[in-house]
Order: sequence, then structure tokens, then C-alpha cells
Amino acid sequence: MVSGIKKVAIIGSGSWATALAKILLENLPEINWSFRNTDSIKLFKKFRHNPNYLRGVEFDTNRINFFNDINEAIEASETIILAVPSAFLAETFSNLTADITSRFVVSGVKGVLSDENLVVGEYLHKYLHIPFESIGVIAGPCHAEEVALERLSYLTIACPDEAKAQVFAEILACDYIQTKTSDDIWGTEYTSVIKNIVAIAAGIVHGLRYGDNFQAVLLANAIQEIKRFVDTVHPITRDIKSSVYLGDLLVTAYSQFSRNRLFGTMVGKGYSVKTAQLEMHMVAEGYYAAKSIHELNKKFKVDMPISKAVYQILYENKPPKKVIELLTNKLN
Repeated sequence: MVSGIKKVAIIGSGSWATALAKILLENLPEINWSFRNTDSIKLFKKFRHNPNYLRGVEFDTNRINFFNDINEAIEASETIILAVPSAFLAETFSNLTADITSRFVVSGVKGVLSDENLVVGEYLHKYLHIPFESIGVIAGPCHAEEVALERLSYLTIACPDEAKAQVFAEILACDYIQTKTSDDIWGTEYTSVIKNIVAIAAGIVHGLRYGDNFQAVLLANAIQEIKRFVDTVHPITRDIKSSVYLGDLLVTAYSQFSRNRLFGTMVGKGYSVKTAQLEMHMVAEGYYAAKSIHELNKKFKVDMPISKAVYQILYENKPPKKVIELLTNKLN
């Protein structure tokens, strides 16, 4: 057991939650895991795998304490990992009674709460009154599907209190996960949000049959767009070329596992936004992020042609072909 870490709870039951559970059990004797659906818990215990996600990953269920009540899971734990889609985060905490303010809360949510355009750290601080020093962010290029296959991946744990980040990073480090730490929760969170929008753009241009050459230009411009935005929102010294920023953007835009790229590809091929959403049966975080970043940027006024193009296609119902043609003249 890693020194300094005791009881850890995962909130969420999707693919990323499942991948994190697999990683944690490499170093911890047991974990707490909160599911909303009691039937899923029963099936998990019976078949020893998540019945809905990453079913190829087998677990020793004797090392998992399952909870159907989020309050009980929080009360039994000192570190809380959030791994639910951002669109459902407020609902997840709607009946919260447990004292979460004394816990170390780590966000594995790569999205934004669209009702108020808040990244997860801001939401946790504003509504759950958790000090920023007790909020962490799991970031970097790491698809759940590759974790399931134990393919080498890199994660960055960001927290203003880097000592807490380091302790948490230790429990994620294993043969197939390398970890590092950062104090940049703002830059890592906003990068995680905007890269999903860019991945939709990459999917759209792929659906429109643009080639690899243009994809490369799109992503080269996208990392500049991300840098302009995060440097405006939270101006600190950061290396935008490091894996937690650039690497996360690249894997989300290029990977076969990227649901945001898949969503964009469907839209580029002519699916309506609604039809693409229904066909996927998964949440594409970039859909919500496109609106939130558009609204936020009314205040910051950063030049963001790629994000703007995605917003116009998804929310203003403008033809993808024409919007992308106009975008091509704005890139360099």
C-alpha cells in the first residue's frame, strides 16, 4: 500500500471509472466504488467485470466495496475520485449530505458544467466549498480502452498543493502508467475541455474527406488556440508542448477510441447533431464544451476560430462544408 493513502472512492461507473479502478487496484488492497444502478452492482459481482464498460477487464470483487449511496461511499473514504460525465455531475451531488470538504477530491471529468460554464474545480469550490488546495485533476493522454489493454500511458496529477498531487500520483503509477505532477489545475482542465471541441472539428473534417495534411494544420493551430485561451484565463508559466496539454489534444483528435472525433465524423458525413448523439449511445463532452467555451469567450474575447466553427455547426445549424471552407482561410 502506498504511504499516505488510505481509503479511496470512485464515483461513477463508466469506462474511465473502470479504467481508474483497474489502475488503483495495482497498488491498493481495496477500493470503494459508487454505482447509481444496483443491478449493475449485482451483475458486476456475479461476472467479475463491469457489465456495461470494458468488459474484458476482470476484477477481484473481494477487493471492491460497492456502494449505491454516494454519501456512504464518501463517508467511508478519504480521497474521492470523480469519473462521471460533466453533464451529470450536479445531479450526482444533488442529494449530498456527507462532509466532502475534508476530503481530497480528484476530478477525472474532462468536461464543463454547461449550465454555468464552470470547469469541475470551480464547481467543487463554489458549490461544495472544497478548498482549491484539496482539489486535484487527472489529466493527460490516456484512453480507458488502452488502460484496459495495459498499453503504456502517461497521466499528470494537477493540484495547487503539489505534495497532495505527488502522493496521489504514486498510487496511479504502475508498469503501464507513468505519472507526473503539476500545480496548473486551470490550464489542465481548460485544455481537457477545449481539446474535446477540437476533436469534434477533427472528426468533422475527416467526415468531409479532408486529408492528413489538413488535419496536421488544424491541430497545429488548435494548440495555439488553447494556449491563447488558457494564458488569458490563468496566466502562469506553462509548457503547452508537454504531454498533459499537447499530448492530450493529439490523442483525442486522432485516436480510434475518441468519442468526440467519432461524433464529429458523423456530423461531417451528414448526420444531424441529434441523430449522431442518438447513434453513439455515449456522451461526447465536446458538444457541451463548444457552447460553454463560446459563452465564456464573450468575456475573454480570445481569437478561437476552430472552437467558433464547431459552435456554428453544432448550435447554429450552419453547413459543415461551408463553415470548414471558411475556417481553412483562417489557419496558418
